[in-house]
Amino acid sequence: MVLLIIAAVAIYMSLPQAPTTTPTTPTTPTTPVTPQPTKVCIVYDIGGRGDLSFNDMAYLGGSKAARDFNLELTELQSRSESDYLPNLRTLSRSRDCVIIVGVGFLLTDAIAQVADEYPNQLFAIIDGYVDKPNVLSVLFKEHEGSAVVGALATMIAGHYNKTTVGVVLGMEIPVLYKFEAGYYWGIRYGQEVFKGKTGREVNVRILYTYTGAFNDPARGKTATEAMLGEGAIVVYNVAGATGLGIFEAVAEAGAKEGRTMGPPFGIGVDADQDYIKPGFIIASMMKRVDVGVYTATRKALNYLIHKNVTKFGGILELGIAEGGIAMSRVEDLETFLELGVQAGTVNPQDRETILNAVVSMRNSIPSWMWDEAYKLQETLKTNKSLEVMGVKFSDVEAMIPFSAETIARLRSSLGVG
Repeated sequence: MVLLIIAAVAIYMSLPQAPTTTPTTPTTPTTPVTPQPTKVCIVYDIGGRGDLSFNDMAYLGGSKAARDFNLELTELQSRSESDYLPNLRTLSRSRDCVIIVGVGFLLTDAIAQVADEYPNQLFAIIDGYVDKPNVLSVLFKEHEGSAVVGALATMIAGHYNKTTVGVVLGMEIPVLYKFEAGYYWGIRYGQEVFKGKTGREVNVRILYTYTGAFNDPARGKTATEAMLGEGAIVVYNVAGATGLGIFEAVAEAGAKEGRTMGPPFGIGVDADQDYIKPGFIIASMMKRVDVGVYTATRKALNYLIHKNVTKFGGILELGIAEGGIAMSRVEDLETFLELGVQAGTVNPQDRETILNAVVSMRNSIPSWMWDEAYKLQETLKTNKSLEVMGVKFSDVEAMIPFSAETIARLRSSLGVG
């Protein structure tokens, strides 16, 4: 009997069971959620923080973006060019970066390579060009700022009854033609302003020299000494580190005449270089890398998270109107010196000495000259129809990108060489 019962139970258990009436909660497949990136990331060029140049300006822009957009700031130093690729790859692998910014054109090739390796990561290159959909190339309208410092150079020449100014350049490449073009146009514009304010003609002779290098101060010094020997009172640095020789030459020339400030003068480039030989650098044509980093971060957020733009890569060109180009002011120098103090590259006691020397030098120049230079800077935001010697500023812009032939024609039109 027991065996029959066990067999019956076994047969029953093997039969299909009726569905239960207890309700069940349906399940839906879940897709893993990728965390949103939370950082603005910067890879500095050689020199790093405390360089009082591109790297410090990038830090300013990155720290402001971090505050304004509720992000963290991550920074990696590059001790040598061999650090570029590892630094970029480390940040890319983390997947934490809204954007990775490479500071300076020397990182261009590394950005291009890593952008292919990590196509979903957004990058920006400062002062370089990479044609990839996930790379924003941040460039500047150097000709605009060069026009402003050119106008100031001419007015200073007239003030000291001099008739020659110069520019020392690095390698002969199209971007440097932009500096040339703006500077020459500004010099001629400054002549007209000076005549209108003083009633005196100042027909300025313009000297230019390509040294063929961006990292050879000795060449810059030699070229500047030759220009000073021909009577130049102001020499513009468009030669990177080679231009440090310009500042040495003008300071030594002034010291030989017993001066603690110019004339002669240099003009700084890219960052606020007024601190290098305080009193002998009249002003600097600044490329506002901080604005570039900040704007690139905002665009990355709008593309990646807010979906406000349909395209990220391409060119972001910044000029005076966009806040990306400006002639230096004392306030800029104060900011840079404070950064230098924080980084340990500027002695706190030297800070006041440098500031006092620059302020004294600026005060030795008639205030109307500064006013007119900054007025031109403001005007060029919206009005490119200003004309000198038959050349409108818009004509200069129409020549970009320059070639050797087009810059030669412009030199001829503006009486250079």
